[in-house]
This record gives sequence, C-alpha cells and structure tokens, in this order.
Amino acid sequence: MILDLFAGPGGWSTALHVLGARDVGLEWDQWACKTRAAAGQLTIRTDVAMYPTWPWVGRVRGLIASPPCQAWSMAGKRLGLRDQPLVHQAVSDLAAGRDTREKLLTSCRDERSLLAAEPMRYLYALHQAGEPEWFLAEEVPDVLPLWRQYAAILRTWGFSAWAGILNAADFGVPQTRRRAILIASRVRNAEPPPPTHARVAEPESLFGPGRARWVSMAQALGWGADDRPVPTVCAGGGPGGGPEPFPSGSRKTLTDARDRGAWVPRPGAVVLQSRREGSGWAERHGTRENRPATAPAPTFTAEAHRWSWSLRSNSQANATTRRLDEPAGTLFFGNRSNECVWVGEPAVVGQHEEQPAPESIRITAQEAGVLQTFPAAYPWAGNKSQMFSQVGNAVPPLLAGHLLAPHLEAHLDPDDFTLAA
Repeated sequence: MILDLFAGPGGWSTALHVLGARDVGLEWDQWACKTRAAAGQLTIRTDVAMYPTWPWVGRVRGLIASPPCQAWSMAGKRLGLRDQPLVHQAVSDLAAGRDTREKLLTSCRDERSLLAAEPMRYLYALHQAGEPEWFLAEEVPDVLPLWRQYAAILRTWGFSAWAGILNAADFGVPQTRRRAILIASRVRNAEPPPPTHARVAEPESLFGPGRARWVSMAQALGWGADDRPVPTVCAGGGPGGGPEPFPSGSRKTLTDARDRGAWVPRPGAVVLQSRREGSGWAERHGTRENRPATAPAPTFTAEAHRWSWSLRSNSQANATTRRLDEPAGTLFFGNRSNECVWVGEPAVVGQHEEQPAPESIRITAQEAGVLQTFPAAYPWAGNKSQMFSQVGNAVPPLLAGHLLAPHLEAHLDPDDFTLAA
C-alpha cells in the first residue's frame, strides 16, 4: 500500500487517483477527514505522532509526508525556525532508534515543530523490513535543511535521495507556490521531475521540447485568458455567476464572448465590462464580507465600464497582487476565514464619466481549490474558515502527480487534472 502521513484534504490522494492508485491517509483534522470521505479517499482519523508504526511494517510500498507547515510558514510566527535544532536532534535520534520526542517537546516553542520529525519514526520502523520502496515529502521552503538531513540519512540506508525547492508554476499549477521537496527511492535514481512550464514560453530545440508559458488564473478558472481565443466555460464569460453564456459543454471562444458583451480583452490585462449600480450593487451581488464561500462570483454585464481584475493574496500592506492573466501567488489563509480577494480596477472610463472606485470581491473556496488544481466540484467540508484552511494547506494535486508518476511507473497527462470543469 501507499501510506500518506498528514494526508490533509487529499492533494496527494487526488493525484494518486488520477494515476490509477490509492493511498491510506492518516489525518487528525475532522474537516479534512470529512472532505476526504466525501471524495472517496481511505482515511484513518488519528494523531500521526501517537499512531503506532508496527501495523504498517511489511505492507508499505510508498510513504508520503506533508507535515503541518504552520510552525514554519511565513504566514505565521515561524517558531519552527527557532525550534529547528530540536527537530534536527529528534530526526537524528529517531533514525538511530531512540525516541526522545517527549523530552525535546518540552523545549519547543511551538508543539507542532516536532511533527516534521515524525516521518523518520515511520521510516526507521519500515526500514527494518526493507521498506518503503520510495518516499516523498513536501513542506515550506524553510524546511529544506531538514529534508537534506533526511536525505543524508536515507542514503546510508541504501536510498538515492534528492532535496530541493520546486516552484509549482513550473509544473502547470496556476500558482507560484515554492515548496521544499524530498524524493528518495531504493530502486531508481532520485531526481526532480522535468519542468513543463516557464515564466516565458520556450520553443522546441535540439535539446528537446520547449516549455509552455505558466498557466494563468484566467486559464485555470475558465474565465478566458489574455488576447488568445480559449474555451469560455464560466458564467458571463468572466468571474460571474448565474447561467452560462453558452450551452453546457459548448466550446465557444473569447471572440464569441466579446460579441455577446462579456469579456473585452486588451493587451497586458484581462478585463470585462461591468455594471455599476450604486449602493445596491453590494446587496444584490455580495461583497467581500458577505459573499458565501461556496457561491459563484457575481455576474458582470456589459453596460458602462471595463474592469481589470487581480487577486490580492491577503490584507497586509505588502500583499502579493497578481493580474488575472498571471498565476496566483502562494495561497495561504490565516486567522481570517479568507484573506484573498479579487480586486477590480476600471480599465476604461468614458470621457465624461467619473472614475469608479475599485471593487473587492471575496474569492470562493472552489476558486481557491481550482488554483491549487483540485477539481472545481471537489467536496470541501466545513465552514468558510475550515474550507479555506484545507485549501491553503493542501499539496497541489498536479504537482503531486508529477512527483508520483515515476515511482508508480505511470504516465501523467496534465489534461487529466481537470480544473474548471
């Protein structure tokens, strides 16, 4: 079997399903477990740090681990960095068969820090039976020194191992999410998968096929792209709700949408025509504060102004803001139920018209999930805060698929990771 520690809402599991495999996930968060159950994924609700290792010995082909990142993330207090020497000590002790976690935990400033050492407890137990065949781990970039320690230990056990930083956008994820990755294998050379995308498209050469341009948020969400005709599957031809502008399953293009008064592209931005309705607009369509997390974005129609839309990653002054024709920044969600908002700026204003104020519209959990490469219909469970927390902590399934495919000896077709469908 494939054992998935800290399985979360199913990023690795979704990738495994696409590749024709399944895992058993260990997960503590009840809402992530409910999401996994609704998605048909095998799950044991448990504390990974308390669960015994002996039931798995002799049964595990592949081991996956994505420990909680809150102690290390730049979005938090980052007490994991101060606890890092203790975590390194725990890994070293566990690799030698000594369990000093309880003693070390009393000195940790964040009790979650030691969770990054848990995979070594499982690896040590499995190693006694010559398992696993392969091991994959993912965490925020600051955990890279720890993954390098793991790699050094695993090499002494007969593994080939690689640790480094990968950018999810280089693998077709519409998000410039950088993560520390550890790849280890007993049966093949451990190396990162070849990137399929780049910031700027690369032509085919004598050295092999070129790379496509990074996938934009507009492409992933099916909202149309920049000035290229693409299938339009979202309501109103843009970030809208209500009925689709074209029959379900139709393959109309940006040109068709423009003819119907939906999207109006211009070089360098994605814009749409929007109706301003005074103070009643917010009540009818929902604002940043009252729009349900599961609702589609409000419908925009063609009457007065054209709007250029961007995604702002949080409410801080230095928040990352990306245009709709770019990948999103790293999605993370803190104490607020949702810190990501679509910001609309008027792109074209009539000669005698007053400059409208920018609009701010809350991103939905479904939109955020698609930007993580989960299917649009993925069954997120819980309230707004619980859903957004799951999305932000998940491994992008498309990135996971690139990492998993060589070890499963499976062919990965990115088209199998349906986004806006």
